[in-house]
Amino acid sequence: MNTWLYLTAEGQDAPSGLWPCVLWSKTGQRQPMPLNQAASALQGQVVDVLMPMEMCSWVRSEPWPSRRRPEAQAMAYAVEDQLSEALEGVHLSVGARDRDGCFPVMVIGRERLAAVLDLLREAGIEVRGVFVDADLLSGDQPCGAWWFGRWLLGAGLSARLAISQDDLALLTPLLPKDMQWLDAREAPAVIDQCLTQRPTRAINLLQGAFAPRGKRLPWRAGGWALLMLALLTWGASETRIRFLDSEARRLATQNEQRFKALYPEQSRIVDMAAQLKALQSQPVDSQNSRIAGLIRLIEQVIGASPVEVQRIEFRAGEGWRIQLTASGFTELEQLRERGRQQGMPVRLDSANKTAGRVHATLTVEDGA
Repeated sequence: MNTWLYLTAEGQDAPSGLWPCVLWSKTGQRQPMPLNQAASALQGQVVDVLMPMEMCSWVRSEPWPSRRRPEAQAMAYAVEDQLSEALEGVHLSVGARDRDGCFPVMVIGRERLAAVLDLLREAGIEVRGVFVDADLLSGDQPCGAWWFGRWLLGAGLSARLAISQDDLALLTPLLPKDMQWLDAREAPAVIDQCLTQRPTRAINLLQGAFAPRGKRLPWRAGGWALLMLALLTWGASETRIRFLDSEARRLATQNEQRFKALYPEQSRIVDMAAQLKALQSQPVDSQNSRIAGLIRLIEQVIGASPVEVQRIEFRAGEGWRIQLTASGFTELEQLRERGRQQGMPVRLDSANKTAGRVHATLTVEDGA
């Protein structure tokens, strides 16, 4: 049997060293005692702590779209509307995904849990995990158990509650018909079976900021520091090399695309620099070339698009600038794509929509 320290509901209002507790040993024996005597009884054993449901609340998410365990922040926003306190003041512990695809979440005040852990630490008790009594009821069948003077509801039930006998009488008509009832007053061993081993589906509250930290050996600190420094140096060098290599490939690809756009007749590129130098050394009538490029642009790109040309002008060093209007951005995108297919370096600038029409400037770089 696992070793458990149960913090009963009697001491939750005024946590102190006199908190009434029950210690379950590995042999299954119960030992009632105040908290300040538990450390000597444990004799250095690591213990799992069991808290009363009255100190916590339990909520359940909607069916989660992914089977991967969600991040704590994502889950917090998903169940925020079910919480009675602000997110900043509560600690959320997420359990395993259930058969409906939902994630259960145990909620407790951050300061409250921190105070309990500080109290256990001051008492000299080493804690391995912190669980809640109503969450230990296992199985797919809804279950209610009489334990330490009140009823615990859980297991296959979509709730985790601790209620009195009178409250149960009011709630019974709303409970499933197939509820399983366990009464520790009649068969105490039935409840103890839930504590025979560490639970697999119950939620451990030691998550996130409250997760246990591993102990570090002082003599290993220097070694770890040197290792981390070496890894960081190697990582920085590797990142720089990869970045420069990536930039070089990107620029080479960009230059090749620009060359093909300017000289579409050059279908094969062997030495781009030599080819470009040879092409630029050829005598060309620049004015005729520009006019021919404009004609080809109008015939093959603009003429095939349902747009209206408002103004055409040429700027040295920039190329042709054509102001036009269209009925929508889709037509402009189709025009730009048609220019790309024709091997023309077409760029759309200053697009805006007014009075149901889209106004844009089409730029064809000098040399098209």
